[in-house]
Amino acid sequence: MTAMQLNAEILRNLGTLAEDENMLKRVAKYLRKLVEEKEADPTEMTREEFLVKLDKGEDEYRQGKYYEMLPGENLESFLKRIG
Repeated sequence: MTAMQLNAEILRNLGTLAEDENMLKRVAKYLRKLVEEKEADPTEMTREEFLVKLDKGEDEYRQGKYYEMLPGENLESFLKRIG
């Protein structure tokens, strides 16, 4: 489904519930919860922010600012080694 189709479906369904105040309260409560979840996501970023992070990482790599796991090293040992 496209965003436009989803918007239309949501609006149709809200129109059906519009006459029932209790249902609208439940919908409003659920929507508030979804908005809080979206705002609370610390990993969320725009495409531009993501591309800037990639560019920064590539620059640091070119400057030699990176770590490599040694052959046979597990992740726990690697993390302890780099501190």
